[in-house]
Amino acid sequence: MIVVSTDGSALGNPNGSMGWAWADHSDEIGTAHEHNHTGNADAGGASNGTNQIGELCAVLEALRAHPGSEDLTIETDSQYAINCSTTWIHGWKKNGWKNSKNEPVKNSDLIRAIDAEISKRKGSVKFVWVKGHAGNAGNEKVDTLARTYAEDCAKGAKKGYLPLEGWKSLLSSPYASGTDIPDEAKLLLENKISNEEYHANRTVGNNTNPDFGNSDTTNSNTANSDTTNSDFPLDNLDNIENTENTDSQDLDSQNTNPQDSNSQNTNPQDSVTNNYKSIQGLSVSGILKFTPAPATSPSFTGEARFISGRINISGYVQPDGTLQLEPTSFYIQTSSNNR
Repeated sequence: MIVVSTDGSALGNPNGSMGWAWADHSDEIGTAHEHNHTGNADAGGASNGTNQIGELCAVLEALRAHPGSEDLTIETDSQYAINCSTTWIHGWKKNGWKNSKNEPVKNSDLIRAIDAEISKRKGSVKFVWVKGHAGNAGNEKVDTLARTYAEDCAKGAKKGYLPLEGWKSLLSSPYASGTDIPDEAKLLLENKISNEEYHANRTVGNNTNPDFGNSDTTNSNTANSDTTNSDFPLDNLDNIENTENTDSQDLDSQNTNPQDSNSQNTNPQDSVTNNYKSIQGLSVSGILKFTPAPATSPSFTGEARFISGRINISGYVQPDGTLQLEPTSFYIQTSSNNR
């Protein structure tokens, strides 16, 4: 079985520079059986975009890099990518690729392409949700690759690199204005070069895989490509678009879709806060370490950065009042006015 990790990233999401990446959980490369690539990872991005486009690009490129009859498992921290690939797509097809508001499905070029790759693949495709930024070696690697490419695009150090369907989804989105389209991508869009020519020798990561044998996948959920329902945790809030800028509230195309009960008109932040209350006299204090640190950002000014948000803590408080906090997600406070 082949196992890969995928991830998408966007700086200033939505419409900051974006990145995507996949990485093998082995060092199999180019000529190896079932591996249609020259390195054990690949990454790309663009000057504009969204995290969701990046997530879908990563899944699509991972599928195309691993054709054949061997079973494929894709590990991702994106509920959106999993549901687009396995659940919501069934209703969209029945509804002529319109959502529940009878509007065109966003990023449909990418989602259609993913569906086509899964359908024609002889081997099975299984999606596994993993918690982001929680010590999973594969997730950490692709997060770094995707984020670094996005940062390089923002600085102009690297050119945009997306699959054809990624460019189409981006250019048909509200975030297309000002997009820097490299000459190679223009040739691809104009059908003057093939996908194979565009992708030639673009993979990365040869001999740089971490020890995936110790990956923490205890908090994972799985979904096969023919799944009709899902119960995956929300993506990290610092990596998703504001609710009004995504399809998360109108992704389902029919009221009978099993996802309707938990995917429409849902503010992700509410799901974090609504079931909790303050306990009088109970408080927490100490020093938290944020990763990545502000000093690693290309926009770092040398000063401390104000941040507002919350974390979810689950564990045993020792008799002395201490709790060992493992790496966990930080939920940034968002506002519909912050676009």
